[in-house]
Amino acid sequence: MIPLRDENPTLLLPLVTIGLIVANVGAWLYLQGAGMSPEVLGDSVCSWGMIPAEVTGSTGGYTGVELGPGVRCSFGGLTWQASLTSMFLHGGWVHLLANMWFLWLFGNNVEDSMGHVRFLVFYLLVGLGAAGAHVLSDPASMVPTVGASGAISGIMGAYLLLYPRVRIKTLFFFLFFFRVGVVPAWLVLIVWFASQLLAGYTNSVAQAGVAFWAHIGGFVAGALLVKLFEDRQLVQARSLGGASGGAGWRRRMDDS
Repeated sequence: MIPLRDENPTLLLPLVTIGLIVANVGAWLYLQGAGMSPEVLGDSVCSWGMIPAEVTGSTGGYTGVELGPGVRCSFGGLTWQASLTSMFLHGGWVHLLANMWFLWLFGNNVEDSMGHVRFLVFYLLVGLGAAGAHVLSDPASMVPTVGASGAISGIMGAYLLLYPRVRIKTLFFFLFFFRVGVVPAWLVLIVWFASQLLAGYTNSVAQAGVAFWAHIGGFVAGALLVKLFEDRQLVQARSLGGASGGAGWRRRMDDS
């Protein structure tokens, strides 16, 4: 199940969402060399990624960890600060593009109900919450973690509470069968969250290469914090203007 487009127009220009996408792409191109060199990519992950064992001081006397041929992460670098820097790095083009797509799809509407400054603070906080959940899930892990998906999961948790009935055009696939349909946001997001829970309980980061508990922690943090960060005036303006009404809003615009 891959969300393609939501029927949820915005009232504000999503400046922060756009800025975050630019920052992530800029980091990928400038700091990580667009993934063209395994050495540069590995060095960026080691230098700016988050290693739970470093954060908790559970390195067990090891001085570093081998990521691959010619790539070694030496301990003693960033600790808690890496919870922030790791949010702007990625492990590959697919990782980056998938995250930026979800950030745009869900982020612009959440920003529309919070305003620019509140949304930026919210994004960083849920990203830290996601990092904390990942560290708690495996405090002694020496595997570096990078990616914006924890913070984006927080946006998805907020979207669930703000716009549960918005229609989302979604790609469904099973083996070689594909179909596009329209379903409510709550179904897309709950199915996604359930898949993360299942994967989190059945796989480790080392096995799957995915920080599932960061996704889970970010989603929960977003759902818990959204009401503290929503701007009631913006929410009311969206309600009066019909911006969260999906297809119905567009039909009213067409009839006017």
